[in-house]
Amino acid sequence: MRIKLLPLLFLLLFVNACGGDRTTTQYSVLYTPSPDEIHTEEQQDNDYTIAIVPKLEGIDYFSAVEDGANEAGKELGINIIFRGPSIADANEQATIIKGFIEQGVDVIAVSANDPELLLPVLQEADEQGIKVITWDADTEASGRQFFVNMVDPETLGRHLMDTLAWNTEERGQFAIMTGSLHAANLNEWLNWILTQHKQYYPRMELVKVVATDDSEEKAYQLAKQLLSDYPDLVGIIGNSSVGPPAAAQAVEESELSGIVKVVGLSSPNQMREYLKNGSAQVATLWSPKRLGYLTVMLAKNLLDGNLPHDGQEIDNVGTIRVKGDVVIMGEPLDFDRDNVDQYEF
Repeated sequence: MRIKLLPLLFLLLFVNACGGDRTTTQYSVLYTPSPDEIHTEEQQDNDYTIAIVPKLEGIDYFSAVEDGANEAGKELGINIIFRGPSIADANEQATIIKGFIEQGVDVIAVSANDPELLLPVLQEADEQGIKVITWDADTEASGRQFFVNMVDPETLGRHLMDTLAWNTEERGQFAIMTGSLHAANLNEWLNWILTQHKQYYPRMELVKVVATDDSEEKAYQLAKQLLSDYPDLVGIIGNSSVGPPAAAQAVEESELSGIVKVVGLSSPNQMREYLKNGSAQVATLWSPKRLGYLTVMLAKNLLDGNLPHDGQEIDNVGTIRVKGDVVIMGEPLDFDRDNVDQYEF
């Protein structure tokens, strides 16, 4: 952690004795800094603090990211602070980031709820000498040094559309449940879903895109509303982790399992029950724990003066790809009823 050393203060008091022989008495008063204020250069190099800011706390996806970040921090012997808002709100994230600036952390790594709104506070962090990176969801490039992405966005978006098409005989009405309409990563994935639909699936009709704001309760209510408003619906794509389990629950409760197909981004643990009982068909993701681990590893390398590079091998992660200032962790994974028990996250 970057902590300013307080200077040693010497106060010399000279007191003259009265009358008779002239005597000088010298008092030396020394200010002694606390142990927390004393750091040798070597200690400063090793006493890093990395602040991880998720879109929100309290959902399985970001809890898994936290586990991975803490694991990396423990291996490296550095401090990890994981703190996010209670809802997916960029203004709350900005407040949290301001607190980290005042605290004087070494790196702020943020999954941005809004690519533009956070720019001023992130630029303030940079001006204070704090390094800034993004992960999971990016800001504008001027707000950070590099972005740790999970997968190539085009590959992921097109693949999500494919998984629904493969399960609906490439025909019928479908809906998309995204998270926040301001999240850069979700919007990019959504763009590629729509592109793949337009290019390859003319017999499929997109009836609506709804935003859950990454709220489990809102996602569930929206899924029920979609099933009510569109009785001919054949499928739902969930574009953020709360969407697919909420849609699958609504499908199951409406006794539409196998009739309305559910696919999308979510973890095996969230989707296991629904995949096995047929109320969902495919869940797609990556390891969020690995994402947290990689983010901390790359943040530590950055503090040591090393930027990520294409083909770099990261322990416990594998080979990463780098395109410009974007790191790509790997390829998406699909989970279905046959393989979901092979994964635990």
